[in-house]
Amino acid sequence: MLNVENLTLHYGNSQILYDISMSAAQGAVTCVMGTNGVGKTSLLRAISGAHPRSGGGIQLDGQDLGKLAAHQLAQLGVGYVPQGRDIFPLLTVRENLTTGFSCLPKSEHRIPADIFELFPVLKEMENRRGGDLSGGQQQQLAIARALITKPKLLLLDEPTEGIQPNIIQHIGDVIRLLRDRGDMAIVLVEQYFDFAFDLADSVVVLRRGEVIKNTAKRDITREELLSLVSV
Repeated sequence: MLNVENLTLHYGNSQILYDISMSAAQGAVTCVMGTNGVGKTSLLRAISGAHPRSGGGIQLDGQDLGKLAAHQLAQLGVGYVPQGRDIFPLLTVRENLTTGFSCLPKSEHRIPADIFELFPVLKEMENRRGGDLSGGQQQQLAIARALITKPKLLLLDEPTEGIQPNIIQHIGDVIRLLRDRGDMAIVLVEQYFDFAFDLADSVVVLRRGEVIKNTAKRDITREELLSLVSV
């Protein structure tokens, strides 16, 4: 379980996030939605430690995460797939995956078989350089690399951006499978409304860096949610 309380974030003198409070349950997908520029990516960067928050608290499974650096949070179970993927283009697929070992004890430095079961194309291209993969294949690689770290919390930022429809469907299927395993909380930032709405168990809507709606999906209609994220 992730709990975020009164989180604020600044870039220089500009405040981007204002007192964000939200939670994400284990075995569920929490979708953070809103128009471009409302602070969705900044929220994930703050939770992951990629950008220091200005105030507020974050807890994972009851443990206060303080203001740890990104690599320390990864060791505690925070997996982050950033917008743009950030794979290493000159490393092979296998080498990209093994970068996730840095979060694990040496005895666990192996690629689990289920990684290639989730993403068969990565097995086929195991020795290809990351930069030679298509955008959709790179996105699968980025998600797989995060899963190598055995996260308790998986943060996904725009996983459908710029990729072909068949891979979007496959990524949706993988997210459902990960949710149904019940051993991690998933926070999804996504502009593709139908993809997000279909996957969501709960939704958090941001506007101008503030939460304007935080609810279970069952308690909001598709039309009401669409109106909130289209303003």
